[in-house]
Amino acid sequence: MYRLYNKPSDRLKDSLGFGKKKRYREHYALRDVSFDVREGECVGIIGTNGSGKSTILKIITGVLAPTAGEVSVHGRISALLELGAGFNPEYSGLENVYLNGTMLGFSQNEINERLDEILSFADIGDFIHQPVKTYSSGMFVRLAFAVAINIDPEILVVDEALSVGDVFFQAKCYHKFEEFKKQGKTILFVSHDLGSVSKYCDRVILLNQGEKLDEGSPKAMVDMYKQLLVHQDPVKQAEDEHTAPVNSETNWRSGFQVNPNTLEYGDKQAEICDFVVLDSKGRQSNTIEKGSRFKIKMKVHFNESIQQPIMAFTFKNIQGTEITGTNTMYEGVNVEKSASGCECVVTFEQEMNLQGGEYLLSFGCTGYQNGDFTVFHRLYDACNITVVSTKNTVGFYDMNSTVSVEEE
Repeated sequence: MYRLYNKPSDRLKDSLGFGKKKRYREHYALRDVSFDVREGECVGIIGTNGSGKSTILKIITGVLAPTAGEVSVHGRISALLELGAGFNPEYSGLENVYLNGTMLGFSQNEINERLDEILSFADIGDFIHQPVKTYSSGMFVRLAFAVAINIDPEILVVDEALSVGDVFFQAKCYHKFEEFKKQGKTILFVSHDLGSVSKYCDRVILLNQGEKLDEGSPKAMVDMYKQLLVHQDPVKQAEDEHTAPVNSETNWRSGFQVNPNTLEYGDKQAEICDFVVLDSKGRQSNTIEKGSRFKIKMKVHFNESIQQPIMAFTFKNIQGTEITGTNTMYEGVNVEKSASGCECVVTFEQEMNLQGGEYLLSFGCTGYQNGDFTVFHRLYDACNITVVSTKNTVGFYDMNSTVSVEEE
C-alpha cells in the first residue's frame, strides 16, 4: 500500500508526527496476492499497466517491503529490473563490475572467475576502462545486463529486460535465457511480449489492478489477458470458448482498442463509420496469434452515390513502414450497393503470417470520380495489432518453410 500525498509538506508533517490528521490517500498496488514458484519453474506474470507486476518483483527481490503478508525466498536471486541502477557514473565499467558484483553478494575471487564471461558478453571493448558516464545508453545496458546474467544465480527475476541493445545483442540475451531454462534454473518473468511468455513459461499468473485474477497455462492466461485489454471481464467469459460474434446492431469499436489520435482525411462522399478485428474465435481483439485465421471488418456509409468504391486495409510497423495490405480491387471483389444513404460491410479474412510484434492498422475507402482517383475517407493508424508468436523468422513475415534433412 502506497501513501499518496497532495503536497510535499503533508508528507513532511506526517513523517514528523504532527497531529493525528490523515493527510494521505491509500493506494493498493497489490492486494491479497498469493502464489508459489517451485524450483526449476519458469513462471510468467502478465497484466495491464498498473496491475502491480513490477511492484511484486521489487518485493520478491527485497527492493520494497510488503505492507502486509510475507515473502519466502530460498536461493540466490539475480534481478534484471532497473539495469545499472547500482552503477557509479564516475567509475569505469570494470570498477562497476566489481562494485555491482559485491552488492550482489560475491567475493572478489568469485567475480574474477566470472570476469571473462561478463566482458565477452557485454562486448564493449576498451570502453570497459572508461568512466560509465561516457557510455552510450546501449553500452550501459549491455554491461549491466552482462553483470546480472553471468553471476550464475539460482533464481532469475526478469522485468522487460530482454529487449535491450541491438538485434544481435537481443538474440544473445534470449540465448542466455534459454540456457538458464535448460539448466533448470528458477525464473520469474514479467513481459508485455506475449510471444515470449507463451514460448518460455510453464505457468502464467494474471494480475489486474493489484489483484490476482487467475493462474494457469500460458495460452489460457493470454486469452484472458486479451479480454482485459478490450475491457471485458475474463472471469465471466473464461469458460465460454465460443463467445458470440460481433453484434451488427452495436458499435464495434466500443469493445475494441482504437487510437484516439487517428489521422483521417478525405471528402467523405463515403465514410468509414466503424471497424473491428476478430480473432480466430470471433472475438474482438487487438491481439492475434501468428498462424491463426482472423478477420478485419469495416463498415462504410455512402453519403453520395459512388461507382465501384475500393475498400482497403494496410499494416505498418511502428516505424511507419508499410508491411502489407490489400483492397477489394486487388481481390477482384466489386461493391455493388453503393447508392447514397446505403451502407455496406466488407470483411477481409486471412491467415496471420506477420512476425510477432506491434503493428498499426489503417483503413481506406477510395475510388474514381469523373475518371480521377479520389480519396473518400482514410483512417491512418486507426488501431494497434499485437501479433503473438512462439516462432519468429527473419524479416517481416514468415514463409512457413518446410525443412528436411537427408544424411548421406
